[in-house]
Amino acid sequence: MLCVFDVNETLLDLSALDRLFTQLTGTPTARREWFSLAIHTALTVTATGGYRDFAQIAGQAAAAVCARHGHELTDAELAKVGDGLRSLPAHADVVPGLDRLRQAGQRVVALTNSPLATAEAQLQNAGLATKFDRIFSAQQVSRLKPAPEPYRQVLHAYGNPDAAVMIAAHDWDIAGAHAAGLRTALLARPGVHPLPGAPAATYTAATLPELAEKIVRS
Repeated sequence: MLCVFDVNETLLDLSALDRLFTQLTGTPTARREWFSLAIHTALTVTATGGYRDFAQIAGQAAAAVCARHGHELTDAELAKVGDGLRSLPAHADVVPGLDRLRQAGQRVVALTNSPLATAEAQLQNAGLATKFDRIFSAQQVSRLKPAPEPYRQVLHAYGNPDAAVMIAAHDWDIAGAHAAGLRTALLARPGVHPLPGAPAATYTAATLPELAEKIVRS
C-alpha cells in the first residue's frame, strides 16, 4: 500500500513553539490560535479557488495573532517563527509507526501544504527524512489541501495505485483525501475528532504504531 503522510501535527509536534508564542504574546494559547488561523486561512483560500504559499499564510497569521495580543511582530521575530517551524521535533510515536510500515513493505511518502523546501528541512531536522521514499508539496500543483490536486499529484506519481491511504491528524485532510479517492487513516491525537457528518475514516487510532498495525493487517 502507498502510505501518504501529512506533516505538521501528524508527524511533527507544534507544541515546541508554545514557549516562543508565549514570549511574543504573553498568552500560552497563542500558538494554537496561530495555527488555527493559518489553517482557517488556507481552507478559505482553497474554497474560493485560489492559492497562496502556506509559509506566507503562516507568517501573516503569526503577525495577526501577535497584533490581537498587542504586539507588533518584527522581522527578526517572524524569522524565529519560521526557524522554529522548520526545526520541530517528531512526536514520540512517529518513528516506531513509520518503521512498522516500512518493515511490512509499505511505500511511505509525505504530502504537505508547506513549501517543498520547508518540508524537506522539517523532515531532515526531525530525523525523519530517511523514512520517506518521496516528499510532495501542494506548492508543486499550486493548490492547497484539501483540494483534490495535491492528492492526485501523489497518485499520478505512483501510477494511480489501487491501494493508497492518507494518514493525517486533521479532519479536513481526511475529508479531502476521501473525496480524491484515497483510503483514509485518522490519527486521533488529543483533541482530534472526526469531522461531523463526514464519511468515517477507513482506519482510526490514537497513536501511529496502532494505526500502522491496522493498515498492515488490512
